[in-house]
Amino acid sequence: MSAESKRSQKVEAVILQHNDWGEADRMLRIYSRELGKIKVVAKGVRRIRSRKAGHLEPLTRVALLLARGTGMWIVTQAETVNAHLPIRATLLLTGYACYLTELIDRFTFEEEENRSLYILLTQSLERLESDADPFLVVRYFEVRLLDLLGYRPELSQCVVCREPIEAQNQFFSFLEGGVICPKCSGKPMDAMPVSMSVLKYLRHLQRSPYNQIRALQIPEPVRNPFEHLISRYISFLLERHVHSADFVRLVRDNNTKL
Repeated sequence: MSAESKRSQKVEAVILQHNDWGEADRMLRIYSRELGKIKVVAKGVRRIRSRKAGHLEPLTRVALLLARGTGMWIVTQAETVNAHLPIRATLLLTGYACYLTELIDRFTFEEEENRSLYILLTQSLERLESDADPFLVVRYFEVRLLDLLGYRPELSQCVVCREPIEAQNQFFSFLEGGVICPKCSGKPMDAMPVSMSVLKYLRHLQRSPYNQIRALQIPEPVRNPFEHLISRYISFLLERHVHSADFVRLVRDNNTKL
């Protein structure tokens, strides 16, 4: 039976965003394990006595019972699975978590199930709660997100001449989706320099499971160019800027100055 033909549906989901709807309701955008990204209506949650309101805040992982309304799912029951309170306790971690959910929101279409993507999101939020390096958690999330959605950049051979990449500084083309060797660097107009150090860590994240890279120490001089490269690639693919990334950088820079 298709999702459209069902009158009720149990889902586990992460709340991506909510907006006021009518006098007392909220429209939620969620990413669910069972249905992918969908919009649902939570009726009456803006009333003071609503028992569902506390379960439906952004970043919350929640178990929902949905009922099919007139062309839209309505939340009839909600129970928190993980409120991610340690994330909410710090502005920087909140910013990182919002960045993850914004990427999920921007890259996905409605009602396209992708359980691997849901697992990646929930595991990444849990890793942000731990003592893990948030920079590493987020970079790993970005690399895996690109893999799961078919945007994996080519890092082992030149995307122009197809020769293997040698251990030297290279170039990267957003248009071509990968590394350009020095001799081909003038062919794609958007080729930008990329150091071998950045490529080394990027390839490590691309080919290794998280439990093998969780203790990885990325040197400070490599972090900014690493983040700059992957952020520009993501913005190129989305054809838009990711606003939560600016917020993260602002908070991080302010924390550094304190």
